Formats: sequence, C-alpha cells, structure tokens
Amino acid sequence: MDRPGPETRLLLPLVVLSVAQLIGWGAVSFPAVVSRDMAADLNVDISTVFAGTTVFYVTMGACAPFLSRLFTSIGARPVMIGGTIMSAFGLALVSLSHSPITYFLGWLVLGAAGSASLTTPAHILLNEIAGRNAARAIASLALVSGLFGTVFWPLTSFLSGEIGWRGACEVYAVVMITVCLPLYIFGLPARSKAAAVTKATTSRGSGRSYDRTFYLIVAAIALNAFITFGFSSILIELLKAEGLSPAQALGYGSALGIVQICARGLNIVTEKRWDGVTIGVASSAILCGSLVILFGAQGSPAAIAVFLLLYGISSGALAVARSTIPLVFYDKGEFAKALSRIALPLNWISAISPPVLISLMTNLGSRAVLSLCLLCSCTAILVLLLLRGRRPVIEAVVNP
Repeated sequence: MDRPGPETRLLLPLVVLSVAQLIGWGAVSFPAVVSRDMAADLNVDISTVFAGTTVFYVTMGACAPFLSRLFTSIGARPVMIGGTIMSAFGLALVSLSHSPITYFLGWLVLGAAGSASLTTPAHILLNEIAGRNAARAIASLALVSGLFGTVFWPLTSFLSGEIGWRGACEVYAVVMITVCLPLYIFGLPARSKAAAVTKATTSRGSGRSYDRTFYLIVAAIALNAFITFGFSSILIELLKAEGLSPAQALGYGSALGIVQICARGLNIVTEKRWDGVTIGVASSAILCGSLVILFGAQGSPAAIAVFLLLYGISSGALAVARSTIPLVFYDKGEFAKALSRIALPLNWISAISPPVLISLMTNLGSRAVLSLCLLCSCTAILVLLLLRGRRPVIEAVVNP
C-alpha cells in the first residue's frame, strides 16, 4: 500500500493552520480599527495605543530564540497549543486594562503568545511534516493568512459598534479557546518519534557549516523587511508626499493588499521551478525597481500606479520568501532552530522600521525615505546573490 505523499499529508494541517492563523492575526490586529476609541477610553493618545503593537513585535522577537529548543525537542504542535491559551489570556488582559501599565502588560503576554503560535511555529510544523517539500504549503498558508485584515477589520468594526472595543477583545479571547485551541489539539498531527530523532541528530551534525550562510539569510530578510514593514505604516502619507490627494492615496493604498495576495499566489505556481533564494532575488530586484519609479514619479498618478503594482508583487512574494529561503538551506533537523533565530531580528525590524521611516519623512522628507530604502534594497540583492552560490550540494544532486 502506497504511503500518502507530502501534499496529501499536508492537506488537513494546512486547512487547520489557515483557519487558526487567520483568526490569530485578525484578533491581534484590532487596534488598526478601534485605536481612537481605545485612546479615548484609556485616556492616552493614539501613539500610545499603537505602542502596544510595538511591544507585541519586540516581545515576539525576544521570545523566539528561547522557544527554539522547545520546537526542536517537543515539536511545534504543543508549543502552539500553549501559545493559543496565552493569546486568550493576553486578549482578556487588554480588554480589562484601564491604565497604560496593564495595557502594555497585555501586549507583552500577546507577544510571548504570538511567538509560540503565529507564523513561525506554523511554518515549522509544516516543515516537520514535509521537510523541503513544505514550500508550497507555506506559500498557501501565507496566501490565506494575508486576508486577516479583509476579514477581521470589518468584523472588529461591527463588534466594536455593538459591544465596544473591550467586548470585541473578549469575543476574540473566547474564539481563541473555543475554535483555535480545539483545531490545534485535534486537527494537527503529533510529531513522530522518527522525526524527533532526525531533529536531534541533524541539529548536532551540520549547524556549524551554516553559520555564515545563516547571517547572510538574516541580512537579506531583515533588509527587505525594513522596507516592507515600514511602508505598511507610512505608505498613505508617503503617497501624499509624492503628490497624490488624500483620496487618491487612500484608494491606491487600499488596492495594494489585493496585489500582495495575488503575488503570494504566484509563489504557489512557481514553487517547483524556483526555490526561495531565486524568488528572493527576483522579488528584491522588482522592489528596487519600484522604488526607482516612485523616486522619479514626480506626482504622476500613472507612475505611482506602476510603483504600487511592482511594489505589491515584490512585497507579497517576499512575505513568503522569508520562510522559503531558509527552507533551501535547512531541512527538518535545523529549520525550526533557524526560523526561530531569524524571528528575533525580523520582529524587531518590524517594530523599529515604521517609527524610523516616519521620523525620517517628517524631518527630511520623502526623498530621504526612498534613498534609505533604495540602499537597503540594493544591499539585499547583493546578499541574496551571495546566497545563490552557497546552496547545499544536495540541491544539485536531487535536482540535476
């Protein structure tokens, strides 16, 4: 009797993870919709409300290296179960907060929970099941989870209007326990003993040979993430500074999400022809080209539309490449460890980049922002080209 192939074994876990990750990211994104209500209720300014998100990302990054050993020793599933319970507790804590101290404490808990349950653990679990064959599943998961704003922002607005932002938070906490937790417990496979032995032996064997490669991977991912995470916060204001009216900037910016989702879908189509490094090089080159176009747009709506199209394609593809680039160099034995270590700089970049770019644009203008991002983009391309020559020898054997 034939054993089920990797794609068959991945089907149920992929469905489970898609639903749970969509809910997980949607639940923690509620400040984007109700920030003004939260600021008025907590008697703080809006920047303080959004500082909770900064605490969230910084904590996610700080916890990731410590969770690496748990992912290696017991697997992703039990860690994600624990993280989901913590997420419910964190959301409840935020909903009960009446001062900045308890508010930030809630986001601290959510950050630790997110490190154990959001994105990185999901990619590690898919790798546990299928190894390097998990690239298509990771791209599919990114395609679905990228819709969290489309699904949850209108839902948050509705719930807030009916029961307030605190009530919406409490609803999401209940959903984490009643929907996500059972999905993880009953819908995800336990890691086999053979997989545990493989992880233990390979993590002792080949870690040292990838040290320089690992730092190149981190550099490439971080440089591109600095641009994309920063632009996610300042894009509307940047487009205004480049000459669009407020209505045009909002309309153009809203269309970006659709382009990014389509670009993530392209990863699924090209996965068998291009590995993560090749997609990373191509996407980085497109990103660089889009920045050059915006630099010379001079307020032209047509040129800015071309920029958004190219930027959306590149940033959407790079969102997937963050996990598929390490997949080229690390198989089941080391992928969990590598991805957990990458999460530290990645999450800190996501926390630092928006305020840096906003400050730069406020004080020096949009030209300074684009110049810095172009420098980061060109450097990322160079690093990725260096990575192309460091692919493991096994890749040449498997794919002659």
